[in-house]
Amino acid sequence: MQFAHQPVLLWETLQLLNPQTGEIFVDGTVGGGGHSKAILERILPRGKLIAIDRDSAALKAAEENLGSYAGAVIFIKGNFADLSIILEELNIVAVDGILFDLGVSSYQLDEGERGFSFHSDAFLDMRMDRDSKRTAADLVNKLDVKELTRIIRDFGEELWAERIASFIVAAREKKPIETTGRLVEIIKAAIPAAARRRGPHPARRTFQALRIAVNDELANLEKALRAAICHLRPGGRLAVISFHSLEDRIVKKTLQNAASGCNCPPGLPQCVCHKVPQLKILTRKPVRAGEAEVNKNPRARSAKLRAAVKVLNEGKGE
Repeated sequence: MQFAHQPVLLWETLQLLNPQTGEIFVDGTVGGGGHSKAILERILPRGKLIAIDRDSAALKAAEENLGSYAGAVIFIKGNFADLSIILEELNIVAVDGILFDLGVSSYQLDEGERGFSFHSDAFLDMRMDRDSKRTAADLVNKLDVKELTRIIRDFGEELWAERIASFIVAAREKKPIETTGRLVEIIKAAIPAAARRRGPHPARRTFQALRIAVNDELANLEKALRAAICHLRPGGRLAVISFHSLEDRIVKKTLQNAASGCNCPPGLPQCVCHKVPQLKILTRKPVRAGEAEVNKNPRARSAKLRAAVKVLNEGKGE
């Protein structure tokens, strides 16, 4: 299957990132290269793009789709959480713009053998980086009921987390759970019929939770955001597209903290806080896709775009 990438919120992202000729940009989740192509068209000539992805298939597709920009793109197989290490190895101290397009891609969901989708019966994999060792099958067959409950509750926001975890542990005592199809049946059995008839597919939240846990997505996001803020030059822009509330919450909080400046209580005779604003937030509320885009690309419905610009630290502190 070809790794096609229909970039979400493309026009809005470009407006906020505002790429200019000669600038250096990072696409920390390049996917098929849809956003990267549009950025490259604006930073050339003399511009440079660092294209990062932990998925080898995505990176290969990006290399093919961006082949006409050879020489202007540096392709890196890696985790955007390691952005500081990647830039250091490239001898790049600061960049002008950074984009993170989070979550699982449409291609990864559609490629049944990857085990991301509850609509296909396949090995319970869910690794974005297929060189990593831990799979979703490892989690459901090895973790105790308490840890499984925590993952499904915290990462999936699933009301029936404890019951689903208990059903998983009981089922694996009879036979290891190795396929997405069997896991879906276990989840359906765990959730009462009345609850199954409401809302999204009954397995959606559990599959999201396992995928996040397998790929350590939330911890990686926090680390990547901190590195991005650090490596933006003054005036540099950061844009992040998230697809569920857990991601968006982290992005919102991180940007707000970096933009908050002094946090000392009012009334202190001498403010001792050395914290100064690092960012100016460009999106008071997250930018959402319009009806026309959602009709063309249903995945865009849940997308939220937040952006900020790096400010020059002045006043207290370094």
